[in-house]
Amino acid sequence: MSSPATFADLGLDDRLLHAIDSLGYETPTPIQDRAIPPMLAGKDLVGRARTGSGKTGAFGLSLLQRITRDNAVRALVLAPTRELAQQVTQALRSFDPGVRIHAIYGGTAYQPQLRALSRGVNVVVGTPGRVLDLISKGSLDLSALEVFVLDEGDQMLQFGFIEDVEKILDATPPGRQVALFSATMPDPVRRLAERYLDDPVEISIGGEGPSIDHIEQQWMRVPHRHKLDALVRVLEGNPGVPAIVFARTRQGCAELADALARRGLSVDALHGDLTQAARERVLARLKAGQLEVLIATDVAARGLDVERLELVINLDLPANADDYVHRIGRTGRAGREGRAINFVAPGQFRFVKDVKRKFGVDMEELPVPSDADVVRQQRRSLEDSLEAVRDDADADADAAAAIGRLLATGEWTAEQIAAAALHLLAEAHGIELGELPDDAPPEWSVPRSRHDRHDRNDRRDRGRGRDDRGRDRGGRDPHPGGPDGGGELFVAAGHRHGVRPGDLVGALANELGIPGSRIGKIKILDTKSFVGLSERDLDRVLRERRALEVRGRQAKLDRARGPRR
Repeated sequence: MSSPATFADLGLDDRLLHAIDSLGYETPTPIQDRAIPPMLAGKDLVGRARTGSGKTGAFGLSLLQRITRDNAVRALVLAPTRELAQQVTQALRSFDPGVRIHAIYGGTAYQPQLRALSRGVNVVVGTPGRVLDLISKGSLDLSALEVFVLDEGDQMLQFGFIEDVEKILDATPPGRQVALFSATMPDPVRRLAERYLDDPVEISIGGEGPSIDHIEQQWMRVPHRHKLDALVRVLEGNPGVPAIVFARTRQGCAELADALARRGLSVDALHGDLTQAARERVLARLKAGQLEVLIATDVAARGLDVERLELVINLDLPANADDYVHRIGRTGRAGREGRAINFVAPGQFRFVKDVKRKFGVDMEELPVPSDADVVRQQRRSLEDSLEAVRDDADADADAAAAIGRLLATGEWTAEQIAAAALHLLAEAHGIELGELPDDAPPEWSVPRSRHDRHDRNDRRDRGRGRDDRGRDRGGRDPHPGGPDGGGELFVAAGHRHGVRPGDLVGALANELGIPGSRIGKIKILDTKSFVGLSERDLDRVLRERRALEVRGRQAKLDRARGPRR
């Protein structure tokens, strides 16, 4: 069945149609087209569609039309993160400002939420932990609930919230409508739907797996220690393009934001160490267009929905396919174009093959931009801006009047005015207008034969069955201490913290670019570990890092001294 021409064909009332029109939406997305009619009819529903497909509009418009308007909680929307809960709340309020809607989530004071509930709320949007907490305290009464929506069901599972969701569903009255939306349908989510939904309408948009083929995906060969240089080149070569950069650790996230800010970029960080108030300030700046770049960790960016994000950069590669889909899904939302660039270090090239195979997408390799490439792109952006102003009749008329006044003084020619104005504009944006700089790519980005040898050695080691400590399966350790008879790295984490040899190898490889072939003996004790490294690698580790994230904790680093105990 073809999509309807307008939202009016879906059965929405005039109040909501007026709101939709004022927000600038013209036609429903596929999930809205198929989900709104059965939801308006009161049917339970299972909807599978990727993030950014318009699911909020699908369930939001439906429940706002269906619910009774009094002082009772008539609809409950569960979201996996507080950021997503806030965004859903804002979207529902934009559809119908007259409905009393309140967001409930952890990490903030109870009293404002309790006061709102006591005054009367029609729609509660919340995270499972805080919602369940308020139900158990008797502060959140669901006895009059008419509609229950579970948003991002697969993320609920990933975060370990499914049991809480079941407890909340058990607290809802019989006969309530239940709608479950998810990008994928893992077995536990499917079983939850089978248990709690009554003969649901099932809708699937975009095939059987998460869809990312609408996003242009590229990769760039970048050694770990040159990531900042490569990132600056990419960002400066895309002036004015709103971007989110993913870093693996909270510390790396904050340090990177500071480094970019020192280079004059409008940047902020979003990570788990921020208070809720600070997180909300960062998101408000991003949505208001006050930030060029947001540096974020995976957890902090869960549920992030900002329409204006055009570029995702994976500075540190994600740990798995689900995280990859989540990350690059921050762009290309609701039918818009999106682009993702992955920084791939030596030893990580399998990542590109795995993504291509798993998702059936093309991923073009990009050369690291040269200084000349950056300037060319900046000049093109400047020309585009000038063209946009030229085509704006009002702005063009104002500028023409100003030029006329200068020409009337007899002290200026038209060419002098244009040259001076362009000079000031380029200077304000840091764009070179003279001769192009060196067109050669940065020296570190050119593959060398020794790099190729490392790659071949890594593959050969894997083929011979090297374990995650750099030893072959026969137990022979080729590095008695450090690989060159060097020293040992002391790491303040051990068995008590769940540390395994692979954790240490992975941390050194992923965060510092030291391949397993250059790591010697690993000794793990109760509260500390020792890693054999060459003197060169050991000096570099201690020069660049005071701590390393291992098993989710920041472990202090030092040079091992004296006998092990």
